[in-house]
Amino acid sequence: MGIKLIIGRMLNVIAAFNTVLQLRRGTAARAAILPRIFVAALAAALFLSSPASAALGGSLASVDDDQKQSQCVRRSTQVYGSYSVYELQTGNGSVIREYVSSAGTVFGVAWEGPNLPNMRQILGSFYGQFEQIASQRRQAHQRGPLVIEEPGLVVYSGGHMRAYIGKAFVPSLVPAGVRTEEIR
Repeated sequence: MGIKLIIGRMLNVIAAFNTVLQLRRGTAARAAILPRIFVAALAAALFLSSPASAALGGSLASVDDDQKQSQCVRRSTQVYGSYSVYELQTGNGSVIREYVSSAGTVFGVAWEGPNLPNMRQILGSFYGQFEQIASQRRQAHQRGPLVIEEPGLVVYSGGHMRAYIGKAFVPSLVPAGVRTEEIR
């Protein structure tokens, strides 16, 4: 995991805690607890972050870069006519498959394992759309597998603790002749 990513996550956690403290306490209390917040933010950034893979819509080069940053091991690469599948395994045993078109664009991602992947990282620029729909679902107290079927993004995600499975793809990026059922 890159140092910039760790520092960015720490700063986000510290900013969130600082906002809460401003609402609840005065300046002296905030100054006393700030070192504890820093340690908690560092621990969260280092240990609670789940490694993931290239972003949806990203390039083939991002697959290799993210593999190095997240310390994944490439288990296999398979070539099927108009696309390739890069299978990575994370340190916690999760498997992430990236579907890359012959043009070099990640058009689909699938995952399975004991932890959910970092959705912000694997969805890349599509994360905002995903979060908006998932947030509406949470507010409506809907439970069960997450199903998003929008023209620009399709996500299926489900499972339970220690057994998660899912896939995401962008229909417009799927190469001609490739069935979306192949993304698994």
